[in-house]
Order: sequence, then C-alpha cells, then structure tokens
Amino acid sequence: MTNTQKNTQKNAQKNTQPIAKHAPGRSAGHDARQSTRQQPEGSAAAGSGIGSGGGRKLSVLISGASVAGPALAHWLRRHGFEATIVERAPALRDGGYAVDFRGDAHLSVLRRMGILDAVESARTGVGSMSYVNATGKPVAKLPADLFAGDVEILRGDLARILYDETSPYTEYLFGDSVTSLTEDANGVSVTFERSAPRRFDLVVGADGLHSTTRRLAFGPEEDFVKHLGVYCAVFTTANHLGLDHTGHAYRTANRMVAMYSARHNAEAKAVFYFGSPDLDLDRRDVTRQQDLLRAKFAGGGWQSDRLLHEMRHAPDFYFDSVSQVRMDSWSRGRIVLLGDAAYCPSSLSGMGSGLALVGAYVLAGELAAAGGDHAVAFARYEREMRAYAEGCQKMGDGVAGLMVPGSRFAAAALNRYYKLMPYLPGKNMAARIARRTAENITLRDYPAA
Repeated sequence: MTNTQKNTQKNAQKNTQPIAKHAPGRSAGHDARQSTRQQPEGSAAAGSGIGSGGGRKLSVLISGASVAGPALAHWLRRHGFEATIVERAPALRDGGYAVDFRGDAHLSVLRRMGILDAVESARTGVGSMSYVNATGKPVAKLPADLFAGDVEILRGDLARILYDETSPYTEYLFGDSVTSLTEDANGVSVTFERSAPRRFDLVVGADGLHSTTRRLAFGPEEDFVKHLGVYCAVFTTANHLGLDHTGHAYRTANRMVAMYSARHNAEAKAVFYFGSPDLDLDRRDVTRQQDLLRAKFAGGGWQSDRLLHEMRHAPDFYFDSVSQVRMDSWSRGRIVLLGDAAYCPSSLSGMGSGLALVGAYVLAGELAAAGGDHAVAFARYEREMRAYAEGCQKMGDGVAGLMVPGSRFAAAALNRYYKLMPYLPGKNMAARIARRTAENITLRDYPAA
C-alpha cells in the first residue's frame, strides 16, 4: 500500500462531523449571503440555467483552491454554472515560489478575468539573478530578460487575488477533502472527510500533482506521475542579505540553494533543490522533510546553514518532488482533471500557472458551448488543450540537470557558461522559445451567459 493510500485509509476513519463551510476570518452569515450579492459585469444573472438556457444551474464540485480551481470557478460563474470548491488545507495557502505569465495567451486570460491589474500590482519585480561561490562572491549574472516572463508573481499572492475575486459567489469548503466518487447517469455522489455527502452534476479535479480526484477516478499516482530526479523546498525568510529586487544562487554538485527578494523587498524566498531518485516520504511529515533537507545541505557553504536554521520557523514551508503528470485521457464520465492534476509540466518549466489558467478558460468555455453536455465539452477541452499542454511539458524536460549538475566540475562549467551567456549571439533563445510555447494556442471566444 502506498503512503497516499495509507493516508486515505486513515482519513476515512476520522470523525466526519461537518465543519464550517466558510474561510477562516469570514462568518457563516457572510457566506450564506454570497448568493444574493450583485454579480460581476459579464457574469450570468442569478437564476439562469445551464449555459444560456433556463432551469436549474449545472452544479460543479472543484477539488483544489490554489490557482486552477478558483480560475475555473470564475469562468463557470460567467457561463451561468454553480461552483463549490473543496480544499484540504484549513485556510488559503500562502507562500510558494514565484510563477510567470508570458505571451498573449496568458495575459489575455488574465485581462478577460479582470485581474491583470491586480496581478501586475503584486508582481515581484525581481530583476537579475547572480550566481555566487561558497563565500558569496558573484561568479555570474543573468539579466531578467534572459529568463523571466512578462509578469512574475508569488503563487500565494496569485491565489489570494483569485480567492478574493471568486469568494463572493463561490462556496468554499476549507479543511475538507473528497473521499469517494460514485457516478451514475444523472450526476456524481460525493463523500467528504468531514462534510455530509452531496450530489453534483460534475466533478473537477484541480488538486495538483498529488490529486486525490485523479487517484479516486483514474487510479494510483504512480501510474501517471513522472519523477524528474529532483526535489525542491521553498519557504519565506527574512531578507537578511538586503536583496533589492534581485536574487542570489549557489550551485554545487547535485545541489542548489537560492534566495530572492519578495513583496517589495520586505521579505525573501529561500529555495533548495537537490537531485535524488523517488523518495518514500509522507507528504505531510514536515519534520522528516526538514531533517532530510538539513542532512543534504548542512555545511554546504554560502547561506545554507543560516537558511536551514530559519527553515524551522517558516510559516509556509513547502517540499515536493519536481515531477510531471502524463495521462492518455483527462476525463472519465462526469469527472475531469484540470491543471497540474492532468498535465503538470513541472515547477521548473515556468509554465504551470499560465497553463492552468488557460485550461480553466477553455474547460468552462467548452461546457458553455456544449450547453452543459459534459461528454461533448470534455472531448473538446482535451482537443483544444492537448498539444498546448504537451508543448509546455517539453519546457520542463532536461531542466533538472541544469538546476543540479551531477558534479562540482559540471557546476563550475555551467557557472562559466552563465557568465558568458549575456554576451553570446543566442542569449535570448531560451526566452523566445518559452514565449512561443506559451503563445502556441488560439483562444476561442466563449460569450458569457
């Protein structure tokens, strides 16, 4: 039995008393009033039916409240559907690494959602990245235009923007998770760890790399997740280096540790990468994860020891494998997957959040275009997104070896190459390839209900 299966078995035995169905800091009365609030411009009017027709609204359960799930809730609302989001975490998750949006497709979706200005206001503004030696002396410097997108924002800040936009008209179930899915001709019966069982017309798994929805509906994680040989940890720390919209990174054999400023230099993000085969770790055992990181990096030079000390007090420690998700099909009956749950390109691709937002736009739009016919909509969604997602995944192939070279010689050689890179004729090639990949889809217009 895998760790995931063991955790699921344990969770199924927990007390199933229902919990409050509102986010911490919001009253139950606030959420009860959400359905009576005035709706955003361009959204469906209250009481509209499936798509643009009359009658009962199509009800959709979305598992996952990070990026893909709330983005989908936004578009479902625009098209006259009703969304409920369930999230295992007890509150909205802060922290995480910086994510990029680049090219017309990404920016167009943000603009159509009405959140581009908010995203740009929260952008990290990080410029160049300096590579240093063990004593902190710079050995190479990469300008931002060689690797950054059009807009970079912390994942936690993006999640907050999406939540604030969708919470007035979306039911959020925090601190809960799906435990079973039973489909019939008319819908899906869903049981939860804590809440009472409910019925929905459709279920969407937007619950990330380790998707519970995917496991329940499609099979065990190991059938779909491809480990790329690298693990990553990231957390918030004090900006003790005084970084001013910039970052420093130290790379040696099979390891890299970096810091970059965040939130207008008020804090910093610490990032650790190390090469390893797939590890048998409980994803929720933070103590063991931190012990492993300490064993890998203690005495490793530069800021390693100080960051390892501060790691113990970080409020948002995140640890996971660098992996991709490969699936032959993203839907099964009335259940469909979105974002990393279906086609994770890896955290090293620079494409995950943009891909998730585009996927949410297309999935909701195809449901509206099909008048709520899930079989037609899911097939069209996959047809529109398959080649685009596979192109984004290619951006993550081979990057792991550049992050954590296998020897000190390879790490030194890579640093020397980076030192020369700003002066080479093809210096912007990587950025151009990334932009072409991000723009390699033609977005259809899906009129709101």
